[in-house]
Amino acid sequence: MPPHIENRRARHEYTVLETFEAGIQLVGTEVKSLREGKCQLLDAFVSIDKGQAWLRNARIDEYTPGNRWNHLAIHPRKLLLHSKEIEQMARAIDRKGMTAIPLEIYFKESWAKVKVGLCKGKGEFDKRQTKIANVHKREIDRAMKKAMR
Repeated sequence: MPPHIENRRARHEYTVLETFEAGIQLVGTEVKSLREGKCQLLDAFVSIDKGQAWLRNARIDEYTPGNRWNHLAIHPRKLLLHSKEIEQMARAIDRKGMTAIPLEIYFKESWAKVKVGLCKGKGEFDKRQTKIANVHKREIDRAMKKAMR
């Protein structure tokens, strides 16, 4: 089963308000490298230029057995979305001060997909509150598991 590449830091740094599923335009060696799980979304973001959505700063490492026509590790990759979704995303980014961040890359059947989130940045207080809520949830889950035995 192909790996599921996740941007875990995005959920820590941002509050995700809405998500979109987009296809991604790749070349052959990029697909092979993704199937090996050699991808990093740490500094990646989505920009909209001239009615097109682009994934920028996503690092898909070169495919090791690839030859001289191997792909570049970092270059803009076109995201495949409906025009209405692109317009909705562009309006939210411009008007509401949000940003579009890739949350994960995965394979759906044989197609590579990117889950893009419309996000708003968190402050330090929000990050602490989220961490505290996660600790409480984990304690409740542990207590429920003990009670079920």
